[in-house]
Amino acid sequence: MEMVNFIELKHFSDEYSEKLNHFELPEEQGLFTALPNNFTEVTKGQHRIVILSDDEPVGFFLLHSTDRVNEYSTNPNAMLLTALSVDHAKQGKGYAKQGMLLLDEFVKSEFPNCDEIVLAVNHKNIPAQKLYIKVGFQDTGMRRVGMIGKQYIMKLTI
Repeated sequence: MEMVNFIELKHFSDEYSEKLNHFELPEEQGLFTALPNNFTEVTKGQHRIVILSDDEPVGFFLLHSTDRVNEYSTNPNAMLLTALSVDHAKQGKGYAKQGMLLLDEFVKSEFPNCDEIVLAVNHKNIPAQKLYIKVGFQDTGMRRVGMIGKQYIMKLTI
């Protein structure tokens, strides 16, 4: 694995659009997440977050503070993380892990009322499960059925 360069999390801005719109994923990964270009429009309470490596977009995810969070947590201060992806050309370099390790401090800074991040991960998506566990997410024991099967609900206490 190559060394990861300087990684940071930033709110989406138009300067990242072109790179994000060219993200690609292998078909099997596309079953479990969505590409950034699916989120050119967001609703109130949805926050597009970009993982940058030396100012270049390498990853993307959404944080939600919408009513959708209630499907995953009873915590009124929780946010939901969805649509995590790293451009296929940039995978295997630790960007997702480093980006998720920055999540705690980013959320404390940008969303100070949030004290928990929740997410759903498909039971077949073993690489994502391992990533989330490595960066501190814990299985809540809750389960949901998503479009392609059972999902584990995980949380990260901020």
